[in-house]
Amino acid sequence: MKLKFDEKGLIPAIVQDHYTKEVLTLAYMNKESLAITIDEKRTCFWSRSRSELWRKGETSGNAQHVVSITADCDGDALVVDVVKDGPACHTGAESCFFNELYLSDELKAFSYEGLYELIRGRQTNPKDGSYTTYLFNKGLDKILKKVGEECTEVIIAGRKEDKAETVYEIADLAYHVMVLMVQMGISVEDVTRELESRHVVDHKVKQERMQ
Repeated sequence: MKLKFDEKGLIPAIVQDHYTKEVLTLAYMNKESLAITIDEKRTCFWSRSRSELWRKGETSGNAQHVVSITADCDGDALVVDVVKDGPACHTGAESCFFNELYLSDELKAFSYEGLYELIRGRQTNPKDGSYTTYLFNKGLDKILKKVGEECTEVIIAGRKEDKAETVYEIADLAYHVMVLMVQMGISVEDVTRELESRHVVDHKVKQERMQ
């Protein structure tokens, strides 16, 4: 596909996290920086303010390793899918997009990443009357005890072949597992990366056949 660069020879590049699909930043590329990005498999952009090429991470160490680059239907914008070594924003934030202007309570979509951040917020900013804050205050042993209890509840519900109850108990388990993750500093990205590295379905089937 023929790309359409603007009158200054630039094309906008939307950079997103490969694992979470979170939009990390919006930068610009010219033909040279795009070629460097593809050749080195790390993002390289054109700085409009300094009028020079810059490789993400060359000073901060927070490089972005390119998984894929996709052009839109008109060929005048790019989406760059990356695995990042660290925060994307110069402020230290994971994404440059953190200034919330509007959020609809009615249409706000659930995500594990959103739940994780909510739980982490209860750890860093304790809230009176919050069950999540209560768990963090009680510590690791209490959290592990709740994870164990919820595992048992899932097994009981599943054994009864009660779909609705099993869904309910799995949701409880997922929540408590996420509390454990926050307590131990394990991110959703960490778990996603581990699953991708295993090719989990084929691996488990192979294990069962070997037994």
